[in-house]
Amino acid sequence: MEAGSGSDGAGAPERPYELVVFGASGFTGQFVVEEVARAAASGELRSALRWAVAGRSRQKLQAVLERAAEKLGKAAVGPEVGVLLCDVDDAASLANMARQTRLVLNCVGPYRFFGEPVIEACVENGASHIDISGEPQFLEGMYLKYNEKAAEKGVYVIGSCGFDSIPADMGVLYTRDKLKGTLTAVESFLKVKSGPEGTCVHDGTWKSAVYGLADQDNLKKLRKKIGYTPVPVVGAKLKRRGLVFYSQEFKEYSIPFMGSDASVVKRSQRYLHTDLQETPVQYGAYVNVGGLGSVMKLMFAGILFLLLVKFSFGRKLLTKYPEFFSAGHFTKKGPTQKQMDGTSFTITFFGEGYSEGQDPLSGKPNVKICTEVKGPEPGYIATPIAMVQAAVSLLEDATCLPKQGGVYSPGAAFYKTKLIDRLNKRGIEFSVISKPEV
Repeated sequence: MEAGSGSDGAGAPERPYELVVFGASGFTGQFVVEEVARAAASGELRSALRWAVAGRSRQKLQAVLERAAEKLGKAAVGPEVGVLLCDVDDAASLANMARQTRLVLNCVGPYRFFGEPVIEACVENGASHIDISGEPQFLEGMYLKYNEKAAEKGVYVIGSCGFDSIPADMGVLYTRDKLKGTLTAVESFLKVKSGPEGTCVHDGTWKSAVYGLADQDNLKKLRKKIGYTPVPVVGAKLKRRGLVFYSQEFKEYSIPFMGSDASVVKRSQRYLHTDLQETPVQYGAYVNVGGLGSVMKLMFAGILFLLLVKFSFGRKLLTKYPEFFSAGHFTKKGPTQKQMDGTSFTITFFGEGYSEGQDPLSGKPNVKICTEVKGPEPGYIATPIAMVQAAVSLLEDATCLPKQGGVYSPGAAFYKTKLIDRLNKRGIEFSVISKPEV
């Protein structure tokens, strides 16, 4: 079936909403609601956006809409925004939500516990689904279970559309487009800067990390089951760096980035290679952590975490006392507005490849390029922007999406859309730092 048609036949009535924010009154959901309201009021969409919020409590949902209206001005969130009651434990309510919309923005995590019923309802009822999961096991598990069915129904299920992993995934594609020639390898370095108030993350993300790391073995089994076709190494092989290394470029210590970026980029590159015969790009993701003192603290916390995460009583301790075990980086309350306003991120990409006319299959890479993606606080400002602009791209650039529905990573779904331009306009900025030089 042709993608984008949903399962509404020619005679079927139009769905009342184009977009529903599910989990709208949760910690992240409230910021996503604000961002949708902002997009709806921006005048950049082809027609007025019909949208709704969904969750368990009408009171809480109304309160979130009121707060967004206060922040953005009354006109942004009018009475036309729908309120749907539904619960992740009630399959009929999820199906009812999915039938009423073209797209669900799912903000209810940890997704490994609550994600699948929503995807199932969306796929069965012909709605597309975008989430902000950074949990590779969930993302790849959903690919295994729902890719064929989503293709059949002509809907798109696109995971990791927040800070995990749109900046990295689209950043690699941006770097590829800016290199004249063939990009074969990229390393990225994330730096999060915080203001005098410091920074912290809500404990929902901490929970996802605890359960994700506890379950590493199952991720290996899942990948075996999927039976991915191996992606060929083109160009010089990218060496993996150590657990801690001193980065000459930044004059500080770096460690491998524990998030979903590397696995998401790999899925996009595999898709572009197998389906579109593009040259696959090798990728390594790192994060800059600062001086030796920071490294020692991190290693101590990391070892403690890895010891505790293996046992169920350890996981209970970790999830009960996030602040203690993360040295204040994760809290049950989440960051204050002041903390968020003072925080920003930069991801620097160092790419190498072969100039036009040079064969990547022989000889050493002879071109380098450096690009950057920078933006506001990752968790609750950049993530809603990324998620909502992904949604706008899905709705507005529908003709540029892959021909067939399915379960996609962001780079695979959006590489032909205007997503990067849209992000640039909203403050997640992609730029070339040093031009490709031979």
